[in-house]
Amino acid sequence: MPTTHAPAQEAQDRSGRSAVRSLLRLWPYVRPVRARLFTAAFVAVVASCVGLVIPFVLKWMVDGPIADRDPAGVWLGALYLLLLGFAEALLFGLRRWLVARPLSRVEAEMRAELYRHLQRLPVAFHDRWPSGQLLSRGTTDLMLLRMFLAFPLTFLLVNGVTILIGVIIMLVQDWLLGLVILGPAVPVVVTCAIFERRYARVARLAQDQVGDLTTVVEESVLGIRIIKGFGRHRSQARAFAQLSRTLRGTELRKARLLASIWGVIVTLPEVAIGAALVLGAVRVADGELSAGTLVAFLSTALALRWPVDSIGFLLAMSQEAATATERYFEVMDAEPEPPGRPAAPSPAVPARRDGLRFHAVRFRYPDAPPGSPPVLDRVDLHIRPGESLALVGATGSGKTTLTALVPRLHEVTSGRITLDGVDIRDMPREELRAKVAVAFEEPTLFSASVAENVLMGAGDGAGPAELERALAVAQADFVHALPQGAGTQVGEQGLSLSGGQRQRLALARAVVGRPAFLVLDDPLSALDVHTEAAVEAALRQVLADTTALIVAHRPSTVLLADRVALLSGGRIAAVGTHHDLLRDNAEYAHLMAGTEEADR
Repeated sequence: MPTTHAPAQEAQDRSGRSAVRSLLRLWPYVRPVRARLFTAAFVAVVASCVGLVIPFVLKWMVDGPIADRDPAGVWLGALYLLLLGFAEALLFGLRRWLVARPLSRVEAEMRAELYRHLQRLPVAFHDRWPSGQLLSRGTTDLMLLRMFLAFPLTFLLVNGVTILIGVIIMLVQDWLLGLVILGPAVPVVVTCAIFERRYARVARLAQDQVGDLTTVVEESVLGIRIIKGFGRHRSQARAFAQLSRTLRGTELRKARLLASIWGVIVTLPEVAIGAALVLGAVRVADGELSAGTLVAFLSTALALRWPVDSIGFLLAMSQEAATATERYFEVMDAEPEPPGRPAAPSPAVPARRDGLRFHAVRFRYPDAPPGSPPVLDRVDLHIRPGESLALVGATGSGKTTLTALVPRLHEVTSGRITLDGVDIRDMPREELRAKVAVAFEEPTLFSASVAENVLMGAGDGAGPAELERALAVAQADFVHALPQGAGTQVGEQGLSLSGGQRQRLALARAVVGRPAFLVLDDPLSALDVHTEAAVEAALRQVLADTTALIVAHRPSTVLLADRVALLSGGRIAAVGTHHDLLRDNAEYAHLMAGTEEADR
């Protein structure tokens, strides 16, 4: 069962965390819509100030028309109150209209930028991070940020201004009663400071647990055949329920913290208002205070109840937004794949054809334990122009890793790889990957049509002719029997197709663009013997015009290549023809004998 991943745990344990510092990182996204947000905040402040005018109208009514028994004055005061209430509601509606559209655009732009950045991050990053954690950052966390920008951000300012103006009004009306109302201010501030620290930790934990839960759901959906095939649905349901209970417990901790601060910031001001009411009534009875002033004072105090009561709710949403911002920028701060180094200008000479070369290549995974041996150690290999070379080795010898270095899915630790004499690190990635096509043993198809999946490997100008040629090379004639032919949607991960069908479509995708260099990682492993023979016959024509590196396990696949390289212990142990290595290399002969026995 997955647990909170290491990057999130490191962030959670970070000391000196500042919610304000985290939220300030949103400014570049908010800057383009700042005018509407500032206007919305100003409108909300005006609306709150309109609400604070109501107590003055009440004071005038009590000390004037009501005391004088003037019905016309009472009706006039009621009209004033109605107009003020209508104006307040209209202004708050205007504020909502002002922020809705720009903030939805901010959310969409942040989500699009996150997606673009994920495409630029190295494969090693995706190997470390659970997909559910990334998915929750692009959905739940961004929704929290939009909600924060739409409501808490504005009302932290609006309510602060409202409380300040309201307190000044109350002190002006009667300073003694004002001091009574201000009595709970210190314990409320202390409680808010304690709450903020504690809630931040729990909010971060909850959001990470949502990511873990999302990962489990995604894995269960993608692995539903395994779960059903082994009858593991009950154990998976128990594991999911356990994670759900853990998340529920964390959410209850959040609720308890929120209830505790609400208990303080609701109870203490209510007690202060009650004390002010008793003291004010005594002073009215003694003639020291007018009834209208007491009514206006209490009305102002009651008008401040919502701004004060909302402090806990607004702080909670702000902390959740701060942790969501941290989680978002944990991904955005990850270093993308380095661009190709700018090549030095050189005289215009015909490009020299040198094929594919590995020069003393060493590779160690970035997160490998210190002191562990490299996966590849000083690999020297030359595949001549137009030549195909089969790469053979025992399981775990580093064959797939070596092929992943050519399109720079991983970066070499030391040494270099050249295409026609040019270091691949000196090429822009787009240029490199336009020259090098790949097909992996585990083919990945997308929720799109067959044609879209195959033509993904070609340039923008590719059409039906290129598609048909690629399907013919891969012996993927089954496509024409699908309900909509090449326009048939293959479904998520292409699981509506067999393993051999997916592998043939992946091979078609690799050859459709007529690449100069072709890297095939055991592309025929899922095919039956007869289909494999047909694909190999068609593939020989393609290999005649390209430089190819082919990871092979079967002798039939090895025979596609002009030469064979044996990878053993992270090094190239031998290079030669298939027949020469069978005769002269015991390890190679043992590997081939094992595969022949397995094929029988």
